[in-house]
Amino acid sequence: MTVVCCAPVTPVIGDHDGNRRRVLAAIGAAVAAGARIVVLPELATCGYAFTDVAEARAAGVAADDPVFAGWADAAGPAVVIGGFAELGDDGRLYNSAALVDATGVRVVYRKTHLWDREKLLFTPGDSAPPIVHTGHGRIGLLICYDLEFPELTRDLAERGADLIAAPVNWPLVERPPGEHPPETIIAMAAARTNRLCVAISDRDGTERGITWTGGSTLVDDHGWLRGTTADLDLRRGRDKRLSPRNHALGDRRPGLSR
Repeated sequence: MTVVCCAPVTPVIGDHDGNRRRVLAAIGAAVAAGARIVVLPELATCGYAFTDVAEARAAGVAADDPVFAGWADAAGPAVVIGGFAELGDDGRLYNSAALVDATGVRVVYRKTHLWDREKLLFTPGDSAPPIVHTGHGRIGLLICYDLEFPELTRDLAERGADLIAAPVNWPLVERPPGEHPPETIIAMAAARTNRLCVAISDRDGTERGITWTGGSTLVDDHGWLRGTTADLDLRRGRDKRLSPRNHALGDRRPGLSR
């Protein structure tokens, strides 16, 4: 069993030092409460609703920036996944997520499916979502809108992910009273159909006219919501058998689709 926490962070655009302190405080609080996997929101280091490319680039950091050494120190025995604006070696700006443990940055993933105005600010990544083998399980990374492409979640399942960690910024959309946010339903479906866990870390409140959904949640490998901090059996989903005669991945018939 592994305690997983979706840690709340409310960054302020332009307040770079303050944002670093907010992220470190969120990591520290989660680890102190027993979390061994901590997931932060999308663009947790800088905020989301940039007015233009110049403002977004001013918030960007390289993947080897000292900010991540701070994450590593705060992580202790835990693994931390969080979003940031990445200034790539190629000079381009990416909407990225880093997975960090006590040894430093293990991997950086660049969001491959950009939402709306993100296309005016960021370059889409061109690499498949990674899976990192950690002492707490095999963790795959996606960012926000990536979750809406089931081929990505299925690919992570086929490559052996125990948990999909997804930093997100979900803008609030209208829904019937009593209904879950549609993005939450997508995460539940991904977990259940692939028999793996999903960790969603979302924003709360508002930012420059955008109201966030506040949809942070953990989903277990049966597709059930488990709150924002929970003790999850990440390895249970490695058994993909659904019944004595059914297998979540083995029953696929890829020759019938294209």
